[in-house]
Amino acid sequence: MDRRDFLKKTAATSAITSAGVAAPAVWSPSRADARSETLLVVSESGPNNLDIHGVGTNVPGYEVSWNCYDRLITHGMKTGANGLPYYDRDNIKPELAEDMKLGDMSATFKLRKDAVFHDGTPVTAKDVKWSLDRAVSVGGFPTFQMKAGSLEKPEQFVVVDDHTLRIDFVRKDRLTIPDLAVIVPCIVNSGLVKKHATEKDPWGLEYTKLNTAGSGAYKVTKWTPGTEVVMERHDKWVGGSMPKLKRVIWRMVPSPSNRRALLERGDADVSYDLPSKDFAELRNVASLKIVSTPYSNGIQYIGMNVKHPPFDDVRVRKAVAYALPYQKIMDAVLFGLGKPMYGRKPGAPTEVAWPQPHPYDTDIAKAKQLMAEAGHASGFDTTLSFDLGFAVVNEPLCVLVQESLAQIGIRATINKIPGANWRTELTKKTLPLYTNVFSGWLDYPEYFFFWCYDGQNSIFNTMSYQSPAMDKLIAAARASAAVGDKATYDASVKGFVDLAFEDIPRIPIFQPYANVAMQKNVDGYAYWFHRRLDYRSMSKA
Repeated sequence: MDRRDFLKKTAATSAITSAGVAAPAVWSPSRADARSETLLVVSESGPNNLDIHGVGTNVPGYEVSWNCYDRLITHGMKTGANGLPYYDRDNIKPELAEDMKLGDMSATFKLRKDAVFHDGTPVTAKDVKWSLDRAVSVGGFPTFQMKAGSLEKPEQFVVVDDHTLRIDFVRKDRLTIPDLAVIVPCIVNSGLVKKHATEKDPWGLEYTKLNTAGSGAYKVTKWTPGTEVVMERHDKWVGGSMPKLKRVIWRMVPSPSNRRALLERGDADVSYDLPSKDFAELRNVASLKIVSTPYSNGIQYIGMNVKHPPFDDVRVRKAVAYALPYQKIMDAVLFGLGKPMYGRKPGAPTEVAWPQPHPYDTDIAKAKQLMAEAGHASGFDTTLSFDLGFAVVNEPLCVLVQESLAQIGIRATINKIPGANWRTELTKKTLPLYTNVFSGWLDYPEYFFFWCYDGQNSIFNTMSYQSPAMDKLIAAARASAAVGDKATYDASVKGFVDLAFEDIPRIPIFQPYANVAMQKNVDGYAYWFHRRLDYRSMSKA
């Protein structure tokens, strides 16, 4: 990276040279205010799409959408276990709406009359309807996310007047209202986007892939894919308290050692995807603070495509579950920064909760026995895929898994998929063996299982797992939760957890931690269900 170019783009005096990282930043008094109002974030990978509704939008793209678009409602905050702000699942509050009236089979929202899009156009109920119509119609992940909250068809969204929208329910579902507060049902400037729509692209996805068109607290003013995203504050934002940060510069720095050096020298303000070893060591650096928070409703797992022989044989899947080097992964990859999801003690009861540990642990002899019973005593060849955009965890994890599987005859070739392509490749459901993280935005067991185990075309059931018994249990949990039938709900949750561990199409390894390193003068970090940074609450001394 060229020193002068880096200085120009980040307003920080730092350089990455062939020898490592150059001298610390030096700031002139005249630029101190600009420095205090600018947040410099460095990460391994960046967005491949600025629109959450876009095809194959990756996880970094969520961060752009969250900060640049409003939703009708959002969550309040509470104090988390680590003493820092943590989103409150059960506390819904207005964002673009100033009032919500909840009826038996509908909800009516009054919009803020002073809300405007980034181009100054007033936000109206027609924009909200068009945006929600778009979300339930574009297909793929956005549409399935809406369906997870029983938001399924445009007819549900009714314009009452310019500043009033009613949402009609198709069924009683406790996930409907919380689902309006996730990233997908964002409100888009329909007038602007329609100007760029075509017959082949009626929702203007090609335009919003490259441009933000929201009313949120920030707007993207520059995006160089793979290199940099620059966001400027929307000074007419009314969805919350005006952010203190005027500008966010988000730089992609693939080398973890360079990201760490930029933090230690004070040239970067925040980084959140360093290796766990670095996070553990940086706790001893006086100038930095490290925050670790368990992912809500999330696990890192090994997935196996049950329609791809020999993973269609449950004995092979169980053999893999017994062959995984769980403790080595915890020690050598995570350095303890994760919660084990394996080795449940025999006889321990299944909980009405998710995530929770499964009963498998490393037992190579048992794994070999199962391989022999399945007719694969001599093993087989396969590929083990991972998202290169999160290589700091995925790559060493896969190396350990590859070594361990070799002990039972499974010869796995590691397949590194670029982060920009990962979501697309994963949801094709053709990868035979892979590792991934899934974290359910709505923190309910049935929500996670609806996404990951439901056999009715769930987009993240990437194991191609189909079980009528599983589908019935998930549906029963959702229905009983909606009417407050605790006995049926508890039995259904325990039932689908037990079945998932018996059929084992995906093997939980650990509950990841969201690890964030930042300068001591950075305040306002809050944990959200999507695990990305919320610049709106952050500030710098």
